[in-house]
Amino acid sequence: MPNTPPLRIEGWYVDRRDSVLRQSAIAAVLILAATTLGATRPVHAADAGFTQFIASLWPEAQAAGVSRATFDAETRGLEPDYKLPDLILPGRPATGAPSQAEFVQVPADYVKEVSIARLAAEGQKLMQKHRAALSQIESRFGVPATIVLAIWGRETDYGRHRLPYDTVRVVATQAYVGRRKDQYRAEFILALKILGEGAVTRNDMRSSWAGATGLTQFLPGEYYKHGVDFDGDGRIDIWNSVPDALASAAQQLVNKGWQPGLRWAYEVRAPDNADCTMGVPEVTKPIGEWLRAGFVPVRGAKLSAAEQAQPASLLQPEGIYGPAFLTTKNYFVIKEYNFSDLYVLFVGHLADRMSNPLPFATPWSASTQLRSKDVEAMQRHLTRIGLYKDKLDGKAGMQTRAALGAYQKSAGLKVDCWPSEAVLRSISSSR
Repeated sequence: MPNTPPLRIEGWYVDRRDSVLRQSAIAAVLILAATTLGATRPVHAADAGFTQFIASLWPEAQAAGVSRATFDAETRGLEPDYKLPDLILPGRPATGAPSQAEFVQVPADYVKEVSIARLAAEGQKLMQKHRAALSQIESRFGVPATIVLAIWGRETDYGRHRLPYDTVRVVATQAYVGRRKDQYRAEFILALKILGEGAVTRNDMRSSWAGATGLTQFLPGEYYKHGVDFDGDGRIDIWNSVPDALASAAQQLVNKGWQPGLRWAYEVRAPDNADCTMGVPEVTKPIGEWLRAGFVPVRGAKLSAAEQAQPASLLQPEGIYGPAFLTTKNYFVIKEYNFSDLYVLFVGHLADRMSNPLPFATPWSASTQLRSKDVEAMQRHLTRIGLYKDKLDGKAGMQTRAALGAYQKSAGLKVDCWPSEAVLRSISSSR
């Protein structure tokens, strides 16, 4: 083999004769050069590595039914977006999904009354405008019109919010250097398939940072699993057809286990002796049993025997403070649409408000916001002592609140299942 000079990339040397250095390692070096050294030449080198990666996906795309013409047209000049969250880039700290920059978001910040009231009023108008389609959707899928309207309102402000990203670029970047490469590899190929089938133009196929697209925010894979041509024009158009988008949202809920005729949750007042550490999905009892334990439906609501027989879990988003809910199976079905308790509270409450103007009977009360890094420090400590087994994400979700309550019991603190300064001080002093 003739002598070949090493390839120089801004201080990094790669011997072309080294057969051990694989393509993935070369790509990592190229990305590192582009992302850490800030020069213009490495950016082109990094993009070359990305282009090579994309080209390598052609056999998979072809097997999925993507034509060569579509593949070439949609990938020509395609560049990665290294500013996206949830990427793993050499030389940079791993980044997670975006959240409130510094602080844990309290429910009142997310389920804002002003937003709920505005969207509910708009939803009532849209209910009249799309009455025929919504009635047919409710009849066919068993999902209330208010629920699918609330999802539409939350996801894209009823279509007024133009999603900021190019879907193809997002899923391609995530497939290349994202945390979930295998998932996004498939999403990238399916995005090309959607374009090749003419369901939407590239310009209209905008998405979130995670690649969810359309009026009700579907990943390309979800489009194929749950998409419905409800307006009967021969194509599934979740970007421009309201009937298609709302029917597809309903179909997704049904496919995830939606039960017709079942509420998403019941707001209740918890008894003074309620144990907030029970507020996890694993603790499920018939609603009637919760009522006999002292939980009272708000505003004097009377539940039928069938309702009381339904299993439910306790949800206290602010620990012992603020509203409490008995959540049914449909609560967790909505949560599969977006894995966030605050998201489900927003959608469920918005849906309710389209039929009933009353806000939650118990107002939100928590106003202190700890830094996300402090909540993550709590999670790490709770993991070390065996009280927490979920993600270290700096968010005060169900499992974190229950674990904090268990810690408070063991430490002789007030048991409120809320990440407060007092709990932080106690945990910090015990490490």
